[in-house]
Amino acid sequence: MALLTIGTAIAAAPANDTDGRVSAFYTWTGALTTPGRMLREEPLEAPLGLAAAGRQYRILYSATDGLRGHGLVAVSGALFVPPGTPPKGGWPLLAWAHGTVGIADVCAPSWTVRSYRDASYLDAWLRQGFAIIATDYQGLGTPGTHPYMDARVEAYSVLDSIRAAQRAHPELARQAILIGQSQGAAAAFASAAYAPEYVPHLTILGTIATGTPYLAPNAMAAASKHDPDEVRPQFAYTAFLVLAANAQSATPIDLASLFNPKARAIVEEARGACIAQMEADAVNAGITDRSAYRGSLMQAIGPYAKGFLYPTLKLAQPLFMGIGAKDVDATTASQLMLAHDACAAGSTVQAHLYAGLDHNATVNGSLKDSVPFARRLLAGEKTAPVCTPTTN
Repeated sequence: MALLTIGTAIAAAPANDTDGRVSAFYTWTGALTTPGRMLREEPLEAPLGLAAAGRQYRILYSATDGLRGHGLVAVSGALFVPPGTPPKGGWPLLAWAHGTVGIADVCAPSWTVRSYRDASYLDAWLRQGFAIIATDYQGLGTPGTHPYMDARVEAYSVLDSIRAAQRAHPELARQAILIGQSQGAAAAFASAAYAPEYVPHLTILGTIATGTPYLAPNAMAAASKHDPDEVRPQFAYTAFLVLAANAQSATPIDLASLFNPKARAIVEEARGACIAQMEADAVNAGITDRSAYRGSLMQAIGPYAKGFLYPTLKLAQPLFMGIGAKDVDATTASQLMLAHDACAAGSTVQAHLYAGLDHNATVNGSLKDSVPFARRLLAGEKTAPVCTPTTN
């Protein structure tokens, strides 16, 4: 049986910071000596779990601090194992990187109910016989501000979750597939990019990404082409970025100088609110690009924005990209640009473009192609590259 440190139900307790309230499970007070070690586990309550799981746990594990690039932090997450007996070689393992939920601890997926979209998606993989290790990312659930969209932070959180799960659970396969949506697609891509140097001994078979952000300057310029007077829920992402940047900035960002009052109120709300409430309130407040700002957003978050960039576009393993033709969050144009640029860098990319599907619908809409892609990875078959996809 795998390592399991379970106590009685842990009552809610204040965290060491002020970005949300979770249980004492999330605060580790012991020594941290090695990245990728399971610190403790507890059964995940059924309402917070996945219907198709045979066993499911809330977990806390050690990871390298991605902000500093050294030192250790405790990171939370969840582990889902299919019912039944594992196949020879162990349950095939997916390392799931979630999309944007917020930056407050209470938004951590291991602490709250997963969206219908994500639960349906992950249940589909469990029914296919895959186990799933699902990080919350550094600072989300655990003390400290979550460094939202920082590529190295998210990569180390994902990669160390694999190491921790494999060490603690011998029923899991010794190789893994990276998989993510939106923020998590960026995390999965970054994990594949960092893996050869950070965890060269770890066997990564490939990466599956849907709604993948591409925040290189040329791609961001293409993504910013929308009506500045349109009320857009995506201002919620800006709020998370600004607060995350502010937490890491040597000089605090003057929110009053950067935002008009209504927009600033939405930004302040992001300290404790999660994505659904943030998107709804951004729309209800009538926030537009033209009405939101008094100053330059990119100038304010410039130093932090360097962390958005992938360390390389040349991945050692195949990449599946599911792209919605109607995606306005991680715009279709920017994702197609990423597919092109990654191919040009030497990656094996299999891109799929889905007619009529937006950012959310592409997640489950891509399963008809991503499951066979994963099966081919497990079988050791070659991936057919598609750098310029047509709609299907």
